[in-house]
Amino acid sequence: MAYQSQDDQDALGALFQRYMHLVYGLCLKYLKSREESQDAVMSIFEQLSKKLKTQEVTYFKSWLYIVAKNHCLMVLRKKTSQKEFNGFVMENEAVLHPNDEYEIDNDLDALKDCLEGLKDKQKECVSLFYLKQKSYEEITNATSFTLNEVKSSIQNGKRNLKNCLEAKHVKR
Repeated sequence: MAYQSQDDQDALGALFQRYMHLVYGLCLKYLKSREESQDAVMSIFEQLSKKLKTQEVTYFKSWLYIVAKNHCLMVLRKKTSQKEFNGFVMENEAVLHPNDEYEIDNDLDALKDCLEGLKDKQKECVSLFYLKQKSYEEITNATSFTLNEVKSSIQNGKRNLKNCLEAKHVKR
């Protein structure tokens, strides 16, 4: 490739002109937004100038497709994790409202009841992990349980708590 051997900006411009519409179409397919797709195309071609200097590319069109697809997936992953984080913050803000104190007390009572209903091993592991914020390793050191038993007890205890709370109609 001319750009790789000579750092030729004209060659990079020719690649941009030739493949820009294909990359834009791919980005539009994944991102579903014209503005985000245009930003992604610019970002991808900025990355190309760096990546082409360091990577050996035999089939440029296929390679560019993979680079563009990976870029779009990373954008989507960032967006999804940000939405999940924002939703988590919003859920926790509801706890701060004084009007909900009665509901919170009821929810806490239900949680205590459900926690008491767990098997002893699950109750101990869940309490240490979530309430005392101990790591798996700290729990195995504090108890006679193996690492796999701790992981299994936490997973099963969490599922059983969820089922119990749903049965008590707790929505948080």
